[in-house]
Amino acid sequence: MIIWINGAFGAGKTAAAQELVELIPDSTLFDPEVIGRGLRHLLPHKHLDEVDDHQDLPIWRRLVVDTAAALLHEVGGVLVVPMTLLRQEYRDEIFGGLASRRIAVRHVALTPAETILRKRIAGRAAPQGTGKEGDPSARTSQWAYARIEPYRTALAGWLSADAHLVDTGALTPYETAERIAEVVRTGDNGLCDIVQTPEPTAETLASGVLLFDEHDRVLLVDPTYKAGWEFPGGVVESGEAPAAAGVREVAEETGIQLDRLPRLLIVDWEAPQPPGYGGMRLLFDGGRLDSTATERVLLPGPELRACRFVTEQEAAGLLPPVRYERLRWALRARRQGCPLYLEAGVPVG
Repeated sequence: MIIWINGAFGAGKTAAAQELVELIPDSTLFDPEVIGRGLRHLLPHKHLDEVDDHQDLPIWRRLVVDTAAALLHEVGGVLVVPMTLLRQEYRDEIFGGLASRRIAVRHVALTPAETILRKRIAGRAAPQGTGKEGDPSARTSQWAYARIEPYRTALAGWLSADAHLVDTGALTPYETAERIAEVVRTGDNGLCDIVQTPEPTAETLASGVLLFDEHDRVLLVDPTYKAGWEFPGGVVESGEAPAAAGVREVAEETGIQLDRLPRLLIVDWEAPQPPGYGGMRLLFDGGRLDSTATERVLLPGPELRACRFVTEQEAAGLLPPVRYERLRWALRARRQGCPLYLEAGVPVG
């Protein structure tokens, strides 16, 4: 299990985490900042200059998941992770990656008042430098102050709904750790409800279903457990028929109950691209939904960050290239009434 301690810079995450590992038996501290520091030595400067925060680097988010999973496999027990996550899509990507490895996450956010945050930021900078422009301590303070507003926005929205909040304004690090340990012991905040999709260990067979509204726009979904927009669908389970798997996934993700098996549009062989294994990808035609059915599409829940009906042109700007090519040929197959076989997005035969 992972205890993820969230909060703005100055909330006391690291100090509380250090106390927490003393209170929870068989626990280990993992600070993802070490990955950020490592990447600053490994990546070209030009690459680093393109982002303001190492969290914006996809490699950082992947390495956080991989390192946490490897640590837990090595040492077992509980991993205590003090790390600010203010962008919901990054939280979804990281927690979703952990969920895919069957790693449960308890999410706690430390929430001292903004006046206390500002005072702590100022106090940390003062002993380290003059505070003049260009001084490292001044740059750190500016960076921290600039993230108060995103923290406030997250707290007013998704963060309060997702995490157990602990006001640390009047608490010592040890008292904060005691509060967190009690939350974990009683299970007050529950486990994060991101869907747990096992990572493949070999080639997979997956079924997607294209659903259309009355304007012939296609439904795309933005899963919480992986990056990028996608079609409703998922991996075909052992012993399950591909078309039936597509119907099941549509119901689970969107709440739409298809009354018939969908018609096959394309079969696409996806080449392995480490760490992915590739496999066969099928797209089916789920038909046109009437206005009543489209209104019944569930609001995004544990599996989805968002969903929307889009034109083919709009889809080109949302889907990764390989999925857009799959969609493009599927729409052609739908118009022609004849399924197509593709390899890596290119028709064969």
